Formats: sequence, structure tokens, C-alpha cells
Amino acid sequence: MTDANDESGAPARTEGKYTALAVCWVLGLGSLVCWNSMLTISDYYYQLFPHYHPSRVLTLVYQPFAVGTIAILAYYEAKIDTRWRNIRGYSLFFISSVLLIVLDLVTSGKGGIGPFIALCAIVGSFGVADAFVQGGMVGDLALMCPEFIQSFMAGLAASGALTSGLRLITKAAFEDFHNGLRKGTILFLAISAAFEFLCVVLYAVVFPKVPLVKYYRKKAASEGSKTVSSDLAAAGIQIQSNQQEDKTELLSKKQLFQMNMDYLFGVFLIYVLTLSIFPGFLYENTGKHQLGSWYPLVLIAMYNVWDLIGRYIPLINCLKLESRKGLFIAILCRFLLIPAFYFTAKYGDQGWMIFLTSFLGLSNGHLTVCVFTAAPKGYKAPEQNALGNLLVLFLLGGIFAGVSLDWLWIIGNGSF
Repeated sequence: MTDANDESGAPARTEGKYTALAVCWVLGLGSLVCWNSMLTISDYYYQLFPHYHPSRVLTLVYQPFAVGTIAILAYYEAKIDTRWRNIRGYSLFFISSVLLIVLDLVTSGKGGIGPFIALCAIVGSFGVADAFVQGGMVGDLALMCPEFIQSFMAGLAASGALTSGLRLITKAAFEDFHNGLRKGTILFLAISAAFEFLCVVLYAVVFPKVPLVKYYRKKAASEGSKTVSSDLAAAGIQIQSNQQEDKTELLSKKQLFQMNMDYLFGVFLIYVLTLSIFPGFLYENTGKHQLGSWYPLVLIAMYNVWDLIGRYIPLINCLKLESRKGLFIAILCRFLLIPAFYFTAKYGDQGWMIFLTSFLGLSNGHLTVCVFTAAPKGYKAPEQNALGNLLVLFLLGGIFAGVSLDWLWIIGNGSF
């Protein structure tokens, strides 16, 4: 590559950029494909565990492991090797996906408290893997060009759209078979495990050798980042210790928090609102409108598809929210969806519910990408890595708070 740089600091000849974007997209897909698989096969778990509120309980189990792990990792992020972190995260996703299949085969697809506790334990391991991967990937990509984070975020949403589509296909394909729901679920989980194995290979072998990725990691090392050394070594680049020392004083995590409170609490509020509705409310509080067992799956699919579309909207400059104040106001305005969903569930029809669910996904995807691409701008590589981990910490914290608040729908309806 030429040494000439454009005004953003990226090489003038962006060799390998599209390869990197494609890999980022797949890695984003792999970061959530396991969890979205759990959400989209909730119809199967409602059949096995009808009295345990699977969509709500499993989400509530998942989040403490994710939040607790990311809190520890965010605190020590400057000392944790990114390659070690991400490969182990994707590997844990793969192993846990296989364990779900093993659990179903061992129990012969039967319910009961024992299998449900085992299921919860595997879901907890998904939470740990999520914290490893999302924080590690966002921190890693934050020190590169914003398009990489956007592509990764789009992959996250694509995992929901893909799993919803695959679930509808497997459900239809096995609907008329004996134990068809179970057979479709096992096939579905096997596909998810295959995606995770692909992510391990892509991150370990392909991504470090992309020329543009090597450029950004060398630049990060020159600015004092110690988290990229193993990835550079995997690409055949050795950085001497004196090259990794940047004499400029770096901002502390406390300073980064104070300077980016609007972004951090903004992403927290985005996911508080989203997870207070999705997926528990859509599975359990739309009962009188159901079109058979397909209705919740259709709602989940619509959310996921529009979430994916929303994450591509910021690529259109005139539709990208760049004002910090405007972005925060838009995030607060989303809370009007709570009364909208409540009254639609009581008095509206299926069309209005599908419309609201679509808007929930669209706004979630759009605002998430706007925050994650804007926040790291203007900082040095180690600071960008730290801020990326803080953003994921607040994101997962918002999910946990939203999942907890989701139970208020049940209490309000007197479902206990």
C-alpha cells in the first residue's frame, strides 16, 4: 500500500477494504446468531416448558452473565489481548451451541425442571461469550474506520433476520412431520453452530491478514495500544516495545465516561426500551391477536428485518443523526412506544402491532449505529478501544434493565 493518506488518516489505496467489510459483517452475525437462535426457537421451548416463561426467563438469565463479564473485561481492557479474547468468545459460542443439541438429544426432547436448569446454564455461557466478543470486536473495530463498525453492527442485526428466516423455513419444512417442531429446532441449532465455527476461522486466519486491517493495527500499536500485538504477529508483523510507546498522555476511563455520558446513557436507554418489549411482550402479551403459532414468529421476524434495514440507513448521509443533542432527543422520544404497544395490544389489530414492531426494530438499528460510529471519533487508538468497551457495557446494561422491566407487562396483566 502507498504511504499517502487521505484526510481521515486511512491509506489512499484501501486494499482489502471490501474483504474486511464482508468479514466484519459475518463476525457481527456470529456475535448474536446463537442468542437470536434462542429467541426464534422460543415456540419450541414454550412447548417443552409452558409454565416457566422461557423467552423472559432465558433472557433474564443471559444478561447478568453478559453484564458481569463485560464489566470485568472493560476494566482490564487495556491489558487483555484482543485476539485471545475474540477467538475464545467465538469458540465458546460454538461449544455452547453444540451443547444445546446434546442436551436435547440426551433428554429426548422432554421438559421438566432438570432440563430447564441445564438450558439456563448453557444460556449463561452464551452471555459470557457475548461479553467477550461484542466488547472485543467493538473495541478492536473502533480504532479502524467507522464503516467497519457499521458493517459489524449490520451483521448483528442480520443475525436476527437470518435466524428468523431460517426458523420460518425449518418450521414450515417439518410442520407435517412427527416431532416436526423438535426436528426443525435441532437442524436450526446445527446451522447456528456452523456459523460460529466459520467465525472462529475468519477471525483467526482471514481478518488479521487483510492489508487495511494490518494498517490500522500498526497505527494503533504506534499510538500505544498493547491489545493488537497478537493480531499483528498473526499477520507476520512484529512490533518492538519501543514502537508501542506513545508519549502523549491518554485519557482515563473516568475521563472518557465524563466526556461521553450522552452517548453511553443514550445506548443504555435505546436497549432499555427495546428489551422491555422484545421478545417477551411479543410472545406473551399479544395472545388475543394470535394467528396461530406463526404470529409471534412473524413479529420477531419483522423486528429483525427492520432492525437490519435501520443499521444501513446511516450510510445515507442526509439521514444520519450526527448532532449529539438531536440523537439523545430521538432516543428519549422512542419511549412513546410503550403506551403505543400497550393500547395496540388491548385494542388494535395485527396490522398495527406489526407496524409498531417494525418501527421498534428500525429505530433500534438506526440509533445504535449512529451512536457507535460517532462516539469513537477524535480519540487515539487505546482510548477508542476503552470507549468501545464502555459502550458495550452500557448496551448490555440497558438490555439487562429492559429485560427486568419486561416482567411488568405480566404483572400489569395479572398473568401470574
